[in-house]
Amino acid sequence: QVYLGESGGGLVQAGGSLALSCAASLQTFSTYAMAWFRQTPGEEREFVAAISSSGGHTFYADSVKGRFTISRDNGKKTVNLQMNTLKPEDTAVYYCTARVSATPRARDYNYWGQGTQVTVSS
Repeated sequence: QVYLGESGGGLVQAGGSLALSCAASLQTFSTYAMAWFRQTPGEEREFVAAISSSGGHTFYADSVKGRFTISRDNGKKTVNLQMNTLKPEDTAVYYCTARVSATPRARDYNYWGQGTQVTVSS
């Protein structure tokens, strides 16, 4: 059974920073691409960022490019999302997910964590 556990969410003022982390129980973690999505009530889950299995390639949604940084530690089986210059529109529940190869479509992923709430006040 795959476990993905997100942490690090919270309340922050606009312009501030938060660092999210996701711990994975995947036995072959280093063979999976990892990604972050976010979701607000009534909306579809939205792609935020992804990182290849080796960490050599990263992908970002245009809305977060230049502000967010995804990274991973294959030894610790964790993936992180450093979020800087946060905006109120970044408010959402953030989820990490895993797949053999990254795509920006939530429906392509089978494994999801419980999510962590990020709230950015104006």
